[in-house]
Amino acid sequence: MAGLLSPSVMCADLLNLNDEIKKLDSLGVEYLHIDFMDNKFVPNITFDTNMVRSFKKPMKNIKRDIHIMAFEPEKFFDAMEIGEGDMVSFHYEASDDAHAVIAELIKRNAKPCIAISPDTPVEVVKDFLDEVYAVLLMTVYPGFAGQPMAPGSMERLSELREIIDKSGKDVLIEVDGHVSWDHCEEMRERGADIFVAGSSSVYGKDYPLDEAVPRFYSLVK
Repeated sequence: MAGLLSPSVMCADLLNLNDEIKKLDSLGVEYLHIDFMDNKFVPNITFDTNMVRSFKKPMKNIKRDIHIMAFEPEKFFDAMEIGEGDMVSFHYEASDDAHAVIAELIKRNAKPCIAISPDTPVEVVKDFLDEVYAVLLMTVYPGFAGQPMAPGSMERLSELREIIDKSGKDVLIEVDGHVSWDHCEEMRERGADIFVAGSSSVYGKDYPLDEAVPRFYSLVK
């Protein structure tokens, strides 16, 4: 399977979001990465649940990739109208019963994903590989864009890929954090499938979006 792209809406042109989403849709982008924060699990706030819900309106083929950085993630599902086609990540570190959260996402016909922060051992995902669509590997600390990559992230990616491959499960790996032009090819080689791209690649200053997206795909094919 070729690499999949999930541009971060935090880095998009927020004054022209509808047009931006339509442009990504026309470029064949699979997902739109939407960060939701509660100012508790991480000390920041991005889009509220109304905004997360509103992103559905201009979408044609592109799907929501919702990254919930919040305690008790399940309490936000109704307000976000989580449903079929949505890929939803929640943090292992933020839930008292991750299995129950996954079960609720499956009930809603969403694609459940479990996210792990840089300080969390990758081995924790072993308990969830029968249930999740993907593992979201944070290569920066959750909460803020534009950070440098956390030390050891590439090695953690390789380790995670090995764990999943040995399990025999068809689970994808999504990488989030400093997914740059310099790093995306190595991330792909080490086993990443879905790329959360932002200011260090598709939303950088080097290329307009309609050139940056095809270029990114060429590197992670």
